[in-house]
Amino acid sequence: MNALLVSEVFPPQTGGSGRWLYELYRRMPAGSVVVAAGEYAGCEAFDREQALPIERLPLTFPSWGCFSRPGAGHYWRAFSRLMGLVRRHRPTAVHCGKILPEGWLAWLLRLRLGLPYWIFVHGEELQQGLLSRELGWMMRRVFASASGVIANSENTARLLHDDWRVPAAKLHTLHPGVDAQRFCPAPRDAAVRQRLGWGERPVVLTVGRLQKRKGQDMLVRAVVAIRERVPDVLYSIVGDGQERGSLEKLIAEQGLQENVELRGEPNDAELIECYQQCDLFALPNRTVEGDFEGFGMVLVEAQACGQAVIAGDSGGTRETMIVGETGLIVDCTRPEPLVESIAELLADAERRVRMGQAAREHVLIRFDWPQLAARAAEILGLEGQVPAMRSIAIAREPAEAVVA
Repeated sequence: MNALLVSEVFPPQTGGSGRWLYELYRRMPAGSVVVAAGEYAGCEAFDREQALPIERLPLTFPSWGCFSRPGAGHYWRAFSRLMGLVRRHRPTAVHCGKILPEGWLAWLLRLRLGLPYWIFVHGEELQQGLLSRELGWMMRRVFASASGVIANSENTARLLHDDWRVPAAKLHTLHPGVDAQRFCPAPRDAAVRQRLGWGERPVVLTVGRLQKRKGQDMLVRAVVAIRERVPDVLYSIVGDGQERGSLEKLIAEQGLQENVELRGEPNDAELIECYQQCDLFALPNRTVEGDFEGFGMVLVEAQACGQAVIAGDSGGTRETMIVGETGLIVDCTRPEPLVESIAELLADAERRVRMGQAAREHVLIRFDWPQLAARAAEILGLEGQVPAMRSIAIAREPAEAVVA
């Protein structure tokens, strides 16, 4: 088996979906995969550090629809490029990082060449197909012709089966994971905390895109009451996105400039330090107009660093933890449940330590990348190849960097 992975989102662009695919496929059996991935700012430096040969080609999709003249043109240009890769590398299957646009390109390749294809589904993109007749029409055809569909959570798999009528025989669940060697616990370090600007304050951390479904705004509102019980609390928000302006306004309106910080996008080393040195991790996600958290890789990363976690009761976040032992699931559609859960855990250091230790063990058993990559190779029929992996990247126009 020789597979062509096509993924619009791929490192060096940050984002949970791209990181999931990168970590899986760089561990696949040697000689079994060619990767066609997206371009992003800094890709040249990233490429130089890789042992894999990488080729960059332009690929831009302002929208996923194919009915308009511009949309059809974008798909035709991408399809032509992929045809060249297929002729050169002769894959026996195509693996798609998302339903659209990658899945539609694979559907076209199947019509032309009879190539089978597999689709990775992250959950949150499904709502777009339900809201748009055009995208829904395309997605249904992609699912109908796919050889297999890999969901990032049981929740996503349920939606695929119930809402999209994907047969159970085609469905496989494979959770995203974490590099447990890099994301690991570290002792509390006064010098590191000082460098981060935290000092000895109790810190609640959120890592994620600044978007409504991530719920940073709800936790900002909760901080008003939390600081009455923990006066020096600091809520540190890592990430960037379209809600930054709204969050800045909310922080000012609530008078929380001393209790909430927007750190923006950190480098990898600083991100891991934030996970390691915070006192509690929270992803206060909720469903907003059908948009939900498909899984929540940041919850796995935080647990790998030995942190207790709190997440909203929406999407697939429950599957990242052992509820009650490594983390808590709370209603994040209003601030009051967050206030109680966070204030209680900040006041109980012994419980947080117990939960953090259990979280680390949970991650090592369930979410370490080598185990997940072996499972992916089994699902995709990429077992038993000789060691070595080729990679070719198809570029796309630079997009905004985000933290998953």
